[in-house]
Amino acid sequence: MQSSQAEFQAKVAGLKDFNEAFELVKSAVYEKFKMHRAGLSLILQVMPTNLGAYHILGSNVIVMNSHVLAAIRRLSGSEAEYNAYVFMVLAHEYLHSLGIIDENSVRQMTYDLCKTMLGEDHSSTKMAKEDPSSLFPQLRNMMQTQFGREFQVIKNFDRASQSYIQ
Repeated sequence: MQSSQAEFQAKVAGLKDFNEAFELVKSAVYEKFKMHRAGLSLILQVMPTNLGAYHILGSNVIVMNSHVLAAIRRLSGSEAEYNAYVFMVLAHEYLHSLGIIDENSVRQMTYDLCKTMLGEDHSSTKMAKEDPSSLFPQLRNMMQTQFGREFQVIKNFDRASQSYIQ
């Protein structure tokens, strides 16, 4: 198990973009839980800092908090640590998109997924077990309380599911 965890850790550390991260999330969720769905979109939007992301129930949309994402980009000690956050959040919201509504169930599943694939000591696992402020305590001092009016749709997200020519 250790060598496969090391390989998976290297994949998370080397992620280049949201699409690559999501492809890795989908393969990990399928390997661990045998669950899959396709055709999701990712939107970045400023949100209150206590909200990292959400999935709109019954939709194909995941919305990530661009304010928190930018803060973690600044605060993280490495690209690997930033990628660990992106992986964990996308895994959590992907599980919601599979129809798992209960927040506690999704938190536990996200933790189990990260622990199995990445190991107990990985940043993703630590954040899934508690929350991102366990690694980035400065997040507790950020006081964004409003939703922003602007948003960014991430192009080519979940592109492996697209069978048509763009």
